[in-house]
Amino acid sequence: MSDDMETFIQAQPATQDRPLQGMTVLVVEDSRFASEAIRLLCLRSGARIRRADSLAAAHRHLRVYRPSIVIVDMGLPDGSGAELIEELSKELVRVPVLLAMSGDDGAEDAALAAGADGFMAKPVESLAVFQQAILAQLPAAEGPPGPRSLPSDMVQPDRMAYRDDLVHVAEMMRDKVDSKTQDYLAQFLGGLARSAHDDGLEAAATSLAQARAEGRMTRSDLARVAGMLEERLAERRSI
Repeated sequence: MSDDMETFIQAQPATQDRPLQGMTVLVVEDSRFASEAIRLLCLRSGARIRRADSLAAAHRHLRVYRPSIVIVDMGLPDGSGAELIEELSKELVRVPVLLAMSGDDGAEDAALAAGADGFMAKPVESLAVFQQAILAQLPAAEGPPGPRSLPSDMVQPDRMAYRDDLVHVAEMMRDKVDSKTQDYLAQFLGGLARSAHDDGLEAAATSLAQARAEGRMTRSDLARVAGMLEERLAERRSI
């Protein structure tokens, strides 16, 4: 699509089927699988999407353009998403819609306390939930005209994106996994597994997180996670 055509499409008003037409979403999310779900939801809603996989990348994006909507994952490789939410919520010219998301339901309170307008629990895959979370924060004049029926669509991200995330974690675990890295791995895998409906891997990530929180040895938990990663990657290689 040419730049002129994309500009023309984005300039069109919101419609019942594309209620976010003309808006730009910046999603700050380190998981490719979770980002792909948001991309599909934005595509179905008429919004343009930009992705940042860290706080540093988000700041680079925000120096160049101003999105209509910012969606921030609470656990990022270089810090907490709450830091960015608090920063954006206090700016003189505030982002119109500032949302948080996480695979940890307990992160909602921290997100709202930091200044988020709302919170989406992973997996974020319902088109209706996604659109309503955003439209609820917009002035009525900026949304689609008149009453609208909620869509029943659910998005299904490409499973290759899930594999890419698993490869990323497996590569991290080949090096020495210090305490900070273990905390990050536990939250990343927990959110990823929940988004992918991988109950076994989510349970393993939760066990690792609990061991870290209680100050227990984590060798067996890390070995369990590593074994499950190898199993899933082997399954993908055999297909």
